Amino acid sequence: MNKAVFWDRDGIINPVVEEREDGVKNASPQRFEDFKLVDGAFELLNQVKAKGFLNIIVTNQPDIARNKMSWGELNKMHDFLKQGIPVIDAIYVCPHDINDNCNCRKPKPGLLLDAAKDYNINLAECYVVGDSQKDIDAAKAVGVKSILLRTAYNSEVKNADFEVKSLQEITKIRK
Repeated sequence: MNKAVFWDRDGIINPVVEEREDGVKNASPQRFEDFKLVDGAFELLNQVKAKGFLNIIVTNQPDIARNKMSWGELNKMHDFLKQGIPVIDAIYVCPHDINDNCNCRKPKPGLLLDAAKDYNINLAECYVVGDSQKDIDAAKAVGVKSILLRTAYNSEVKNADFEVKSLQEITKIRK
């Protein structure tokens, strides 16, 4: 069986947009021109891959359901990610809004369970890296260790197994 690190996308692999045109703060980018990689993301995911982990992105993208972003724009972002960080094994997306009551929108664990099935992953050997309570709760729902990237905008998040102040600290965590 495989092991994986499940990476939240926005705020982890790419920076959040401090304030979008619609007034939402610390939010997912809606336009490709606002999408870039976090410094050090390429190196970190390469290090994780070298330790035998799959790199799988799991991301809520409700702006698709809200008609604030097109699939084409999202696909451009994900193509850029795969080209910029070729050690990304898969990207799983929930395009639903909170009211859709789907099983894939974090904090529900559907994205993690789908990836585990598709890639023969032993969830007990995995980590979720995120910056929100939804990420931590999704990890807890399937018994995966959670790593919270502590930021200025997530002081209310609690119950993570590990906390880091920078992505580079992740490689120092020992189960």
